[in-house]
Amino acid sequence: MSAVGRYPDHGSPDESVGDLVSRASQQISELVREEMQLARAEMTEKGKRFGVGGGLFGGAGLVGILAAQAFVAAVIAALALLLPVWASALITAALLAAVAAGMAAAGKKQIAKAGTPAPEQAIDSVKADLAEIKEATHR
Repeated sequence: MSAVGRYPDHGSPDESVGDLVSRASQQISELVREEMQLARAEMTEKGKRFGVGGGLFGGAGLVGILAAQAFVAAVIAALALLLPVWASALITAALLAAVAAGMAAAGKKQIAKAGTPAPEQAIDSVKADLAEIKEATHR
């Protein structure tokens, strides 16, 4: 709902132009404050989504390093019983890379959910308010 429709029509034939301009100025100031609050709330929500996505990317890197450190030596040693050591190392590295890629894809998906960093709802609301103000001034 746009903020312009919230203000009652107090206009009377006895009001001066100065009073009308003063009231309009006050209403526009309140409208701008409310739109800024909407933009701030929207940016906070988007920031949280970017934070989750970034955390998942960081987690992907950390898990990739920890997994490499914890399992590489054991897996290579076990595979080396059947294959040459270089082949065992190559197979292990490919598996670790696949896990890291899966986590990176999950992080990218979270960041994509956040959308663009612009406060889209606030922008749409301001456009609607401006259209309503223009329509009201042409009456």
